[in-house]
Amino acid sequence: MWAAAAGVAAVGSGVVLGEAAAGLLSPSISPVTAVGGAVIDVVPPGVKDWAISLFGTADKVALLGGMALAIATLAALSGVLELRRRFAGVAVIAVFGAVGVVAVLGRADVTANAIPVPLLAAAVGIGLMRWLVRRLGEWQAEAGLVAGPAVEGRTPDAPTQSRTPEAATTSRTPGSPAQSPTPYSPARRRFLQALGGTAAVAALGGVLAATLRGAAAAVSELRSKLVLPSPASPAPPIPAGAELGLDGIGPLVTPNKDFYRIDTALRVPVVDPGQWTLKVTGLVERDIELDFAALLAKPLIERHVTIACVSNEVGGDLIGNARWLGWPVRELLALAGPKPGADMVLSRSTDGWTAGTPLEVLMDSRDALLAVGMNGEPLPLEHGFPARLIVPGLYGYVSATKWVTELKVTRFADDVAYWTPRGWSERGPVKISSRIDVPRGGRSVAAGTVAFGGVAWAQHTGIGKVELRVNRGDWQQAELAPGISKDTWYQWKLALPLTPGQYEVQVRATDFNGVPQVEDRAPVAPSGSTGFHTVTVDVKS
Repeated sequence: MWAAAAGVAAVGSGVVLGEAAAGLLSPSISPVTAVGGAVIDVVPPGVKDWAISLFGTADKVALLGGMALAIATLAALSGVLELRRRFAGVAVIAVFGAVGVVAVLGRADVTANAIPVPLLAAAVGIGLMRWLVRRLGEWQAEAGLVAGPAVEGRTPDAPTQSRTPEAATTSRTPGSPAQSPTPYSPARRRFLQALGGTAAVAALGGVLAATLRGAAAAVSELRSKLVLPSPASPAPPIPAGAELGLDGIGPLVTPNKDFYRIDTALRVPVVDPGQWTLKVTGLVERDIELDFAALLAKPLIERHVTIACVSNEVGGDLIGNARWLGWPVRELLALAGPKPGADMVLSRSTDGWTAGTPLEVLMDSRDALLAVGMNGEPLPLEHGFPARLIVPGLYGYVSATKWVTELKVTRFADDVAYWTPRGWSERGPVKISSRIDVPRGGRSVAAGTVAFGGVAWAQHTGIGKVELRVNRGDWQQAELAPGISKDTWYQWKLALPLTPGQYEVQVRATDFNGVPQVEDRAPVAPSGSTGFHTVTVDVKS
């Protein structure tokens, strides 16, 4: 038990001090985030889908918790192994360090400063563990459990007794001479002091790491002081009646703090806007390089656009609507001049993540934006500051690159993006869908007139009508609020007279072109879920 505690304290100190060092040397990448990112990259798509469906936007917290548990388990094992055989535990921690180095080298945003950090963390863990195990060995020797004065003094294969140090005093026959000092012997005290000191180092290292990460996110301070230019083309006013005001329906425009976040970045990339550049390369007549000041000087436009994650289940909440400020991507690409034969733009994030977007979608009349603002303020760090892509009508995995640094004009036949080789479809158009927000499924309501309401979307096409049916009966058309634009979701509501009983209620949407929502159920992979959102309502008298 004490050897395991020594391993956990030592490795924990190494990990948090490594994170603190990363805060100074490589703010965008650390051993923990590098290993976590590698895990995200290699796990099968089905596991990712399961994690998102189970944990939602807390999937990264769950991953970090799982990593912490795995590290603690292996750290405890290293302490026990080191007590039993010299350098056996050291080997385990050395593997920790090697894995960290390999993971760091595999990240797209790796820097020379990031490479030695996992080795430093491993060295700290090894040094502290050797010191703690030596103190534990002294206690064992004093208690008469090993032949020598300390673990260092015995041969590597010398056996130890199975009793703990406390057992040396508690297991003797009553009245017989003590085989060892009391439980409060000097050696025991020295070990416990060393263990407590190491745990304190781990705690202080955690505080230091958090402080340094906060200092690294001085970028957040830069963001807070940034004043965005007024748009050359402001967002059209929201139509009267677009928000129905029915309790339970989500807001027409999603606040930044409530906007969903799904990406592969375990730690939000820290990008200094003063150092940020965007390159347009590949099959173009001329390469373009744009810095942040030049981007802000462009004629920016402001538009409401709803975006959705392909992992959004039927009736799910991985979707949101915001007012985005940015420069039309078609104008940027026009400056570069795509060459004949190009049909895809491979956008790349600062952390190496990529998305493949059809070139024609970025060049047509839709408001595809290189966005710098969200709901009247600079992009939040977690939503892509300083710049990201927003493309109406496509799921985020093929369009919504955050912290974007490169647009490579290429061909689908020549390049693949992050998710395509992992089993997802190539182009990812958003599917017509609708959701019942109120009343929630499984809720009880009073008999009489029951108000149903929710949202429906068919980005870049627009919603023509929304209908409900009860217990698979006839469809009844709901009141459809005017949408902000065809690139946003629409609110709807319908009051139904219901007597006591249990009811199954379904919703379906039809777009402006008369195309109805698909009824057949399909999972999110490989191209987005389909099916009617269905809730069960218990009506009480």
